[in-house]
Parts: sequence; structure tokens; C-alpha cells
Amino acid sequence: MCRLAFLSSRITVHSLRSTSVRAPLENCSRSSSKAKAMSALSRQLSQSSIKDSSPVQQRKTIVDNPVPQLPPGASSPRDNPVLLDVAPNTNKYRTPSDKLVLILVGLPARGKTFIARKICRYLEFFHAASVRVFNIGNYRRELHGPHHDAAWFDPANPVGLKQRKAATDAALSDLRKWVAEANDGRVAILDGTHSTLAKRQYAIQTLKSLEVKIIMIESVCTDKDTVERNIRHCKLGTPDYVGIPVDEATRDFRARVAAYESTYETIDAPSTNGVEKNRSWIKIVDCRRFVINNVRGFLPSRLIQFLSHLHMEPHAFYLSRHGQSEYNVLGKIGGDSGLSPLGDAYAKALARFCRDEVTKGEKGERPARLWTSTLRRTRETARYISHHSITIDYDQDDVDHAQEWVQLRPVAWSNLDELFAGVCDGMTYEEIEKHYPDEFRRRQNDKLAYRYPRGESYLDMIHRLDQMVFEMDRHREPLLIVAHQGILRLLYAYLMDMPREEAPYVSIPLNTVIKLEPKVYGCDEERFELLRKCPNPDGQKETRLKKSESVDDDPLFRDDDPPSH
Repeated sequence: MCRLAFLSSRITVHSLRSTSVRAPLENCSRSSSKAKAMSALSRQLSQSSIKDSSPVQQRKTIVDNPVPQLPPGASSPRDNPVLLDVAPNTNKYRTPSDKLVLILVGLPARGKTFIARKICRYLEFFHAASVRVFNIGNYRRELHGPHHDAAWFDPANPVGLKQRKAATDAALSDLRKWVAEANDGRVAILDGTHSTLAKRQYAIQTLKSLEVKIIMIESVCTDKDTVERNIRHCKLGTPDYVGIPVDEATRDFRARVAAYESTYETIDAPSTNGVEKNRSWIKIVDCRRFVINNVRGFLPSRLIQFLSHLHMEPHAFYLSRHGQSEYNVLGKIGGDSGLSPLGDAYAKALARFCRDEVTKGEKGERPARLWTSTLRRTRETARYISHHSITIDYDQDDVDHAQEWVQLRPVAWSNLDELFAGVCDGMTYEEIEKHYPDEFRRRQNDKLAYRYPRGESYLDMIHRLDQMVFEMDRHREPLLIVAHQGILRLLYAYLMDMPREEAPYVSIPLNTVIKLEPKVYGCDEERFELLRKCPNPDGQKETRLKKSESVDDDPLFRDDDPPSH
């Protein structure tokens, strides 16, 4: 009985936010009479009036919400089933962890910098880790200038050898200082070739006094076409070859690779006599085969999962909000309403866009994928898209024959559902501000972390999008995602390398498709406005506190397309 009173008090405090119901909890802990505690709880609950009750009770009399959105994990008996594993630590929103140093290993043009930057972005955005990349090539250019021909990289060149070691020492020195600055589970990434056992041993011994976990990540690429594409699309755009003709730069870089190949020792090679057999390392071969050696821990395990989904093929993402919904017209947030006539017009325009852009390749029609949320408005937005079949035949695929492909076959993910507003689902921002001014103010003060009563926060959505980026990175075909502003804000911020604190304020307008193509050093963006802009397509305008001059002046944070969350 006492335990029941305790649970009842906790639930009441959570939902009613009333200090008066805490008395039974205190009585239960102090009194030897279980019946007395239960009686006191019943009396206080019966005396509660609507004006002092929770947002859950109040909303029944003020909100007309005929088609409510079900919360994520609605089948769970828990009051708020979405758990937040990115818990606050001493630093805001940080996940505590052991310190890590990741050492990249591999020949030039094997995707090491691509991998380093992807790891950095993933751990920063989805796990709130402090991450910094120390690129030895950048130190080399700062110390010795950007232009060095292939002979300078020859292991037999004593001048080049000495200067390259100086660059390595400078990177290691800065890495050591940064790692030692704070005890916040930070992750340092040393990006370089580390092409011999001696070089790897030198780096490990230099870092030994830090007492950190060291994991080596080797990228091996045996596919010549991939190497050539990496050379032309990545390496020739670096400062090393600015102003040098493409053909000349290509020949020089190939000679540089050959210089490294002459002494290259893969991790745990037979010639190393087992020196590295107990080290922690991950070997990636052609982004298809993975060898994991002595790697343990939460973040390292997530790292393994993340790396196993990466590939280096060009890949385009198309992000689209649903068409204008019936709730948009009414100015309501959330819900599970259908499309308005304007929204239906956008759905038809999107179908034409898919035919003319998403599935159109250089050599004819290309295979493409389609994701939506499970909510009605996104599925209706995708309903006119053609799902005809084509024949595909991929090289080096696990299916060794031609196969049928259904174009833009719709896959609905609950992970892509809009931020759930809990007791505020189906309300307008004006109603929220009027009836729950404290909640409205709290959300304005910290939109990223604020959680609606019995609803979600942006951090909760980051939690459920974590696994989605694995799937996004895994696919090689263009991917169209028809979802909601809150979700697309986060995906956009992640792909565009933006701080997640800025994500809740990014403008993702209706009637527009955003094309993003990640590159090694950034992400290309192109926007397609499929319908002429209509005034106030969401039917409302959310007022917000001014964050900073830089944010308000940036077109990415415009308020002319007001948010649904």
C-alpha cells in the first residue's frame, strides 16, 4: 500500500505539477499507517479543481483536436516512452565517456579524411561528444607550405622525411594539449597516413602518458575506380594542387601514392610479427569488409556500427516537408490531419519533380528511394509518385544478377514522425502561450532541450534519428525524405555541419525540396520551389526570443515560413 501511494504521488507530481500532492509521499514515509497515507492522498486529489489541474485536464475543455497524433511508442505503458540517452553532464547535453584517440591509417586517396570528418560530425551531433580532428596534412602545409612534388614524399628523401615528422610532432603536441584540457569524454582524431608500424608505434608512445583509449582505423581500398574518383574529386581540390593543371596534378599525386606504397605496412601484417595483435583497431576494406580487433565500450561500439554503414559513392538526399495540411490551415501544431487543397497540389508537383529530377540520371533513369513518416500528411504528399519497376544490375553486389527495382517504393518510418507536442498537440501557439505561459516561456528559453508536457523535445528526436542516419549513409541511391519541419531541421543541420543548438531555428519552407550532396569538405545544397510562395502557409507565426544577430540575419533562420514546431 505504501509503495502504491508512492507511485501515485510521483505520477501526480509529474502530471499536475502541484506541490500540494507531495504531502502523501511525505506522510507515507513518516507514518506507520498505510491506510492513513492513502486516505490523505484521496482527499487531496478529490479537492483538486480544473483551474489548478494539469495541462492534460485543462486541454479537454479548450482544444478541438478530432484527429490527434499518437505519441511515439504509443503501445508502451510508460507515460513518456521516448527515452533520452543523451543525458546532461557537467557540460550541457554531454554524454559522459572515456577519452578516445582515433588514429587514421591508410594510403593517400583512401578516404581517411572523409571518414575522420564523418566520425567527428556523428559523435558531435548525436552523442554530444567533444571531438576535434588533427589533420597532419594541414600542419604540413602551415609549417612548410602547400606545394611539394612527389619526390618530397619519398621515404628516401631525408629533407622531406624530417619536415613531415615535424608536422606530425606539431599535430601530436596540439592533440595532447587538447585532450588534457578537460575531463569531458572528448574524442581526438589524428588524421594521417601512419603507413608503417614504426610511425604507428611512435604516435602511440607519444600519447601514452595521456592514459586514453587508442583505436586505429585503417582504410584499405583495392578498387582502382574508387581511388581514381577520390583523386580527381577530393585530392586535386586541396591547396597542394591549386593552380596546377589537372593532368599534371593527377600524375604527381599518383607518384606520391607510389612513394607511400613502397614502404606501406597494413595493420597487423605478417611482417609486424604480431606487435599489433592486442591493439584496438578497425580495418575497413573497400567499405565492404570489416575486421574488428579488441574494441569495446559504448562509443567505440556505436562507432563500429556507424563505420559499417559508410561508403564513398556520390549520394544525394532530397528533403521535403509534407504539403500544407488541414491543421496548417487552422494554425494547429501536430495532429494527424490530411492535406489541404494547396497541399494536394504540392503532392502532384512533387510527383512531377521525382520524374524529372530525382530518378533522372546521366545515362537515363536511375533507381531512387522514398521515405515518409507514418503520419497521414506525409503519406498523402507522396501518393502521386510513380512506383513503376525498372531493372538494375550493380557491380560487386551481394546479388550477382540483374534484379527488379520498384522506383521510389514508399517506406514509412515512425522515427521520422513530427516532434510530439504532448498535451499541446492540436493547439495553436497562441493557445499555448495563453493557457500555459510558463511552458511557452521555458520552450523559448531552450528550444533544443525543452520537452512538451507528456511530449518530446528536439533532443528526443535526435535520439530517434540516430539509427536513421545509419540507413541514410548505407544507401547508394538518391533518397527522397518526405517528413516534417522538426525532423528535417535536424537532418539538415547534421548534413550541413551546423551546431545542433541552431537546428530548431532553421527554416524548412513548405512547397520546397532541398537537395543535399555531402562531400569530403562540406555539403552542396540546391533548393527547388515547386509551388509559388503563398502567404503564411502554416497558418500561424511563432514568436521567439532573439538568439543572436548572426542567427536573425541569416536567411536559414527566416520567420517568413513559420514553423510547425
